[in-house]
Amino acid sequence: MSDLHIQREHQLGLAKARKVAWAWAEQAENEFGMACTYQEGDDEDEVCFERSGVKGTLRVTKTGFELDARLGLMLGAFKGRIEAEITRNLDALLAAPAKPAKKKKA
Repeated sequence: MSDLHIQREHQLGLAKARKVAWAWAEQAENEFGMACTYQEGDDEDEVCFERSGVKGTLRVTKTGFELDARLGLMLGAFKGRIEAEITRNLDALLAAPAKPAKKKKA
């Protein structure tokens, strides 16, 4: 078995980080067939994800993301590619510009 550990700091605050985490979970479900559960907390959220050969968590705080995953024997051979893909996806979500609020007409 292989373990993944990925950390990313941010300055989004918990509300915006939560939106990024939800987007990440949806992407993991749609693209990789993960079963994700999301638990919101006062200071920290946790996304648990799982599918055959992979099990892990994504912790979300107002200042960071911390992903820990355990890869089974078959997927462990692809650890480098999997880690690069997760990192790329998370970095892309963090870099996405925030949608501007619509201005109200006076």
